[in-house]
Amino acid sequence: MDTNATPALPAADATPEQPFVVEIYELSKVYRSGFWLNQKITPLKNCSLVVHPGETFGLLGPNGAGKTTLLKILLGIVRPTQGRGRLLGHPLGDRAVKQRVGYLPENPYFYDFLTGWEFLRYTADLFQIPRSVQRQRIPQLLELVGLALSAARKKQLRQYSKGMLQRIGMAQALINDPEVVFLDEPMSGLDPLGRYQMREIILSLKEQGKTIFFNSHVLADVEMICDRVAILADGELICSGKLDELLGGNNTYYIQGKGGSLDVLKKRMVNLEFQDGLWQGHLQGDPFDFLASLSLMGAQIVTIKLARPSLEEFFMEQLRSRGITSSH
Repeated sequence: MDTNATPALPAADATPEQPFVVEIYELSKVYRSGFWLNQKITPLKNCSLVVHPGETFGLLGPNGAGKTTLLKILLGIVRPTQGRGRLLGHPLGDRAVKQRVGYLPENPYFYDFLTGWEFLRYTADLFQIPRSVQRQRIPQLLELVGLALSAARKKQLRQYSKGMLQRIGMAQALINDPEVVFLDEPMSGLDPLGRYQMREIILSLKEQGKTIFFNSHVLADVEMICDRVAILADGELICSGKLDELLGGNNTYYIQGKGGSLDVLKKRMVNLEFQDGLWQGHLQGDPFDFLASLSLMGAQIVTIKLARPSLEEFFMEQLRSRGITSSH
């Protein structure tokens, strides 16, 4: 299992044939604190990564890992202390790129007495989107985020639930039809239904070919929707890559069952064990023919699952191996 699957970083003059949405190289951020500003806090240390067009990239890490700091540097909200990077081919902080980017912060501020429709119109005006375009785009976005009902679109934002605020926040992040969307903990504080709705919105953006970069510690959701992930801990990127690279491939299954032919089981399975009337072991390759043969033998399947760790298990193992046992 390769935990160092970070792609090779291109030179600063990468060719058009190898475009990246996000590129950062040896990026660090140092804050000074204390009465005499003689204490240093380093939330980000020599981070390098790239994000490809059209992919959904998940940046994982415990609280205090530096995820939000990295996101703010990418957006030009915070300046790095050292290192360099580019966003959509422009140097970090270049104002020319902001029209092409959408952003949902972890704790967004909304004008309480605006309705959802008024808030989106206000945001659209900031981007100087013509009113004729707004009249088409705002209803489409409200439909996308599940707030198209007249009661929701006319309700003041102070009357919105946490889930509704997250969804109207997502709509404002998309008001300018951005090429890349940055989401800071989009699942934070949501109930299972809210998480499902937010996940479906992200998947719909993925189908549209948009690049999505988001921070999260809800690992089950990340595993379902991300193409690649990176783990940030104590300000350092400790690994990155595709899920299959980090967790292992999709061609080995753990199967548990009872009954059937012992000869067939021994021929097809490895690490075969028997306990309490059940057998269990691993099968490599396509399981469907094997399952069909078991059915013909009258065998009963109790459990079948991919024989690889979950993203949560892998994440915890990476932290433990570096002596990190709690968040900050």
